[in-house]
Amino acid sequence: MKILAIDTSTLVLAVSVCTEDKVLGEFTTNLKKNHSIGLMPMVSRLLEEVEVDPSELSAVAVARGPGSYTGVRIGVATAKSLAWSLGIPLVGISSLEVLAWNGAFFPGLIVPLFDARRGRVYTGTYRWGRGGIELAGEERIILLKEAVETWKQGEDQEPILFLGDDVSLHREMIVDILGERAVFLPVSYQLPHAAHLAAAGKKALDNGRTENVETFTPIYLQLAEAEAKWLASRQQ
Repeated sequence: MKILAIDTSTLVLAVSVCTEDKVLGEFTTNLKKNHSIGLMPMVSRLLEEVEVDPSELSAVAVARGPGSYTGVRIGVATAKSLAWSLGIPLVGISSLEVLAWNGAFFPGLIVPLFDARRGRVYTGTYRWGRGGIELAGEERIILLKEAVETWKQGEDQEPILFLGDDVSLHREMIVDILGERAVFLPVSYQLPHAAHLAAAGKKALDNGRTENVETFTPIYLQLAEAEAKWLASRQQ
């Protein structure tokens, strides 16, 4: 089995090709560039480098959001096109779950997050289990301070690992509330990795979960500003 993984849901542009037991190749950038221009050349170059013909791919895994509205759409549209044209399964994985895989084997709560401005974040809670990363609490957009205060009152008083390139924006507040319970890793752990996306995709495939290529859509957790304004005007 060879899985092509695609993540364009944040500033990170990441692709990988993996088998059940090996990462054949992975490309990652973390630059404010147009993913729509860079994605397909990156995929093409990676396949060439690892000497895998598109016809040899078994499935496509894509980060389906939340994240950048434009970025998520680019990745999902590309993954759907590839899966449809190649006639192979499509697997959608939460962008937060992909990032949470960086916390493999952590013995406490794992909290990936993306900044959503005005003190809000896209986040969810995860734990490491026998089958890999497992969702422990719903993904949502929330005021981070409110979420941290809730975690502070938790009965277990366990360590909490915060992951993401945007953690630095909120680190001082997190430490003020949680103190030594808050755990932070080096910057090399703060970016999502396409190889982790492939691992999550393999897990989904093993569980028989694939997407309908025609109806598959991104997950944003909130409406785009333009959509929200349009709905408000309709209600008025």
